[in-house]
Amino acid sequence: MIPPGSPGLDAAEVADRQARGLVNVSDSTTSRSVGSILRENVFTFFNGILTVCFLAVLLLGDLGDGLFYGIVVVNALIGIVQELRAKASLDRLALLAAPETAVRRSGEVVVLRPEEVVLGDLMLLRPGDQVTADAELGEVADLLVDESMLTGESEPVAKRPGETVLSGSLIVSGTAEALVTAVGADAYANSLTREIKKRTLVYSELRAATTRILVYLTWLLLPVIAVVVVGRVLAYGGLDGLHTVSIESWRAAGLDAVASVVGMIPEGLVLLTSLAFGVAVIQLGRQKVLVQELAAVEALARVDVLCVDKTGTLTTGDIGFERLVTLDEGFTSERLDRVLGIIAHDVAANQTALALRPHFALDGSLVLERLPFSSRRAFSAISLRRDEGDETWLLGAPERLFAAHPDALAQANAIAASGRRALAFGLGTGLASDYADRVDPGSDFRPAAIAVFHEAVRPDARDTLGYFHEQGVRVVVLSGDNPVTVGAIADELGLPPGAVDAGTLESDDELAAALGRTSVYGRVAPEQKRRVVKTLQADGRVVAMTGDGVNDAMAVKDADLGIAMGNATPATRAVSRIVLLDSRFDRLPTVLAYARRVIANVERVSNLFLSKTVYGIVLALASAFLLWQFPFLPRQMTLVSSLAIGIPSFFLALAPNRRRYQPGVLRRVLAFSLPSGLLAAAAILASFAVLRAWVPLAEARSLVTVTLFLVSLWVLCVLARPLTSWRLGMVISVGVVFTAAYLVPLSRDFFALQLGDPLALLFAIGVGALGAAGIELWYRIAKSRGLVFDRE
Repeated sequence: MIPPGSPGLDAAEVADRQARGLVNVSDSTTSRSVGSILRENVFTFFNGILTVCFLAVLLLGDLGDGLFYGIVVVNALIGIVQELRAKASLDRLALLAAPETAVRRSGEVVVLRPEEVVLGDLMLLRPGDQVTADAELGEVADLLVDESMLTGESEPVAKRPGETVLSGSLIVSGTAEALVTAVGADAYANSLTREIKKRTLVYSELRAATTRILVYLTWLLLPVIAVVVVGRVLAYGGLDGLHTVSIESWRAAGLDAVASVVGMIPEGLVLLTSLAFGVAVIQLGRQKVLVQELAAVEALARVDVLCVDKTGTLTTGDIGFERLVTLDEGFTSERLDRVLGIIAHDVAANQTALALRPHFALDGSLVLERLPFSSRRAFSAISLRRDEGDETWLLGAPERLFAAHPDALAQANAIAASGRRALAFGLGTGLASDYADRVDPGSDFRPAAIAVFHEAVRPDARDTLGYFHEQGVRVVVLSGDNPVTVGAIADELGLPPGAVDAGTLESDDELAAALGRTSVYGRVAPEQKRRVVKTLQADGRVVAMTGDGVNDAMAVKDADLGIAMGNATPATRAVSRIVLLDSRFDRLPTVLAYARRVIANVERVSNLFLSKTVYGIVLALASAFLLWQFPFLPRQMTLVSSLAIGIPSFFLALAPNRRRYQPGVLRRVLAFSLPSGLLAAAAILASFAVLRAWVPLAEARSLVTVTLFLVSLWVLCVLARPLTSWRLGMVISVGVVFTAAYLVPLSRDFFALQLGDPLALLFAIGVGALGAAGIELWYRIAKSRGLVFDRE
């Protein structure tokens, strides 16, 4: 047990425990290790296939045909750099979100980081704190602890002296002193943070779609590669003639196989997905928005319900005392002022009580007992010893304290209707502890006054709410304040009129019915916020929850996307996915804009890469079954892929795009890219079928490269629409560079390009134009069916 008035550990005792390793330190890394980042970006299935192809090119003796491997190297480097930057952001967030711990050492209160706590420290627990080490409770004042993260029990637990409080618990209300009994690996705190992150990974439709595509391709490529290899052997002599095949034929067969495989792999798809996320994270960071998880950016694009708290979100959170309305002339102003001064200057004063401090002085009366405010009870109590005798005063919700006094309640509601915050103040009986398990003041309660406070509405709140309304996002206000006050502020901000008292919604059915009618709620208990989130999710809605107080923490955690204000309690920041560092609500439209850009652009870019993969697979299989030489050299395929797909996709992935989120990304991507790839493959095969019999193989490959470029360029052209000046300039530039590759001797020799017969060139161009026309026609059909969208 803790001796009364214990000063806590002294400096020598702290140093001794630190020397013995009795500190609250364990492996609490919440981001991936550097080794993991390197492994996941280097040792991938596609990198493995392309590495084998590159080694084959080296053995075949012409490094120029290994140009494609530069894409592998660049992809891996960019992916590694981006993941390392993301790791740095996550590590900084872990530092930001780390809960603080107040301890008493040598009689002084100091605030420490969790890892600075040592065994035997005397912790001081306050509302909103997250317990960072297991401890035994000493002095307790109305302590309610939320252990839901540990036990799954949603109801707060009342704690008594001598009981244990576990690290990871949240202090809902009350205060306590606690002696640290377990630290580091023996406690729960660090493992809790890891478990939270494991349980709350944001669902990413883009990530899921990309993963499924890669799984499909993994299973598909293995047999296709086998068919390609057999086809190359048969095309260059067959099994019976292997011993007579020349070295040059072996080399040509090997290069054919490499070109076939390289054409099938969407090497930049994963990179551009993570790049688009990463760039958005970096840009948001510059605007004081810290993203805990990359996919959280996308999640906001899918959100269709935004739940917000009033205090600290719609209002600045700064509470100012305005006036005191006396209800009973039997209480002199001097007496009321003295009591309010004691409440304002008490060690357990909450934010509302602190607002009284500049207006009321401390008169030195002795505090016998204190009962902090709790949402369950809706009022606080304090027992004083004064010359006139002992007395207990209550301060809290008018609808609770004035329930039996209709005139006083009507006056309080009239004040609340003006948008002010009204708190009931009056004289109770007995001691403060007598009210610990009660939710009403009793018949002997005597109303004394109404304390009137004001909150400043954020100047940007109305515009921000209007923006979300225009974007089809429903805003639900969940506040613990008086419904009348909440309704008045909501009306000021242009939200639908009428606020519901959540205290009257006892069952889930009543809550669901209310959510179908209105979006503004007062007197919302912490567990009700979680119920609101889960009810909306059960209705198929994607829910974001903003908050700053400990009463918001679990709802923020349960939401599809948790958003914490920068001034939020450590526990709330720890479970959020996005932190608005400067606590500016108006940052959210910017986050939404980036989110929509990411999800819309990556969908477009995926169409580019998968169209290439489709025609690559078709060309590989067709040339294998028909026993043709492959239509291109690896370097020629790399030239077209880089100019018409790889390089433009970087610009398109980061371009502005305000298109609203539409579910079904994977279905749309496959539905568009499969026909587009088949049309491109048909044009290429038709061109090569004629040209291989018309001109020599080297010239035929050069001319079919023109056909390939034209159909690839048109896929890019339709996916870049609308063709604004810079997008049109990009498409024209790509065409100019490709033409220059044929005209400049150095590049012409390197890429083995030759034109030869002018009629053959016109034929290749004509077939390419027909293929482009087919792609244009399919694009218009797909657009009419909602399979592809122009950028907005």
